[in-house]
Amino acid sequence: MSVLSVYDGRDVASSEVFTGLDDISARLNEIDVRFERWTAGFEFGADASNVDVLNAYHDSIDSLKRFYGFQSEDVISVKADHPERVAMRARFLREHTHSDFEVRFFVEGRGLFFLHPDDRVYAVLCERGDLISVPANVKHWFDMGEYPELKCIRLFTTPEGWVADYTGSEIAESFPRLEQFLGTFA
Repeated sequence: MSVLSVYDGRDVASSEVFTGLDDISARLNEIDVRFERWTAGFEFGADASNVDVLNAYHDSIDSLKRFYGFQSEDVISVKADHPERVAMRARFLREHTHSDFEVRFFVEGRGLFFLHPDDRVYAVLCERGDLISVPANVKHWFDMGEYPELKCIRLFTTPEGWVADYTGSEIAESFPRLEQFLGTFA
């Protein structure tokens, strides 16, 4: 189940919580974040190639490419036994921005995005079927969990792909990690 929790600044003791797709989408739309659910054009197995995964979501991907001018897409998969999972998690957990959109579609698994566009923090639990598009220059961080199990489609407008500009803020340290969030909301 997807969940949006909106915190007032660094106050993690209380938040507004949304669980319905329409409510989450509407609330995130207020900060120009796109959130929607996609379904595959055809069934595919866990052993499907990246090409098969991209083909299964071709129509949705093509629509976004036309709307935003995305030039490329890829599929990233991170499993609990990934040799770089600890370093990857640490890199994503630091507040940062991008000069490009950060678009993720969750083919499998889940992850927790924290968006910090103003004096509030928006925690978005994304799961299989969820697409989130974070606009350029919005401060955010992401937790894939201690033992990640996710596969995502990423879309890019620039050839450089994922390039972070870290803010130096330690705000992420004040908020729950994926496992804690799941314990509270899932």
